[in-house]
Amino acid sequence: MFSYDVFTGIRADDYPLALGQVKSLWVEDLPLFSNLANVSALLKLCLPRTNWVGFYLWEEAKQRLVLGPFQGMPACTHIGLGKGVCGAAVSRKRTQLVPDVHLFPGHIACDSSSLSEIVVPILRAGEVLGVLDVDSAEKSRFDGTDQSFLEEAVSAMIPLWPRD
Repeated sequence: MFSYDVFTGIRADDYPLALGQVKSLWVEDLPLFSNLANVSALLKLCLPRTNWVGFYLWEEAKQRLVLGPFQGMPACTHIGLGKGVCGAAVSRKRTQLVPDVHLFPGHIACDSSSLSEIVVPILRAGEVLGVLDVDSAEKSRFDGTDQSFLEEAVSAMIPLWPRD
């Protein structure tokens, strides 16, 4: 059973706890979408002051990201390679930490209330599997602590990610 009250609002305490929960929530015989739905819900709970947390999955044949499980307002259903913050994370194969989305060239505004964003690419052996995308209605919401936590959360999921 999951309990929200375990989160204190202190990142140094909450993030290690959340990492353990990411691993324990993942059930190997469930579909990827089920596991990503639980992880997005968990991350939304432990990342205060966020308005969108979710996944986009890479569709190699069409060279685009497609919307996966998320928590928040309805979102863009597909994003091309190099387009917006998510597409940049894929093409550059590195985390994009954006303090002010209005200053990011080509930013895609799925939710007009989003002001800052962090996108972590999900890579296995250099192959793009998707991205973890987190938005906030607050400028400069994310920093290096958030980046380290989210990158570690993504790293914890990769060995559990199905190979198909």
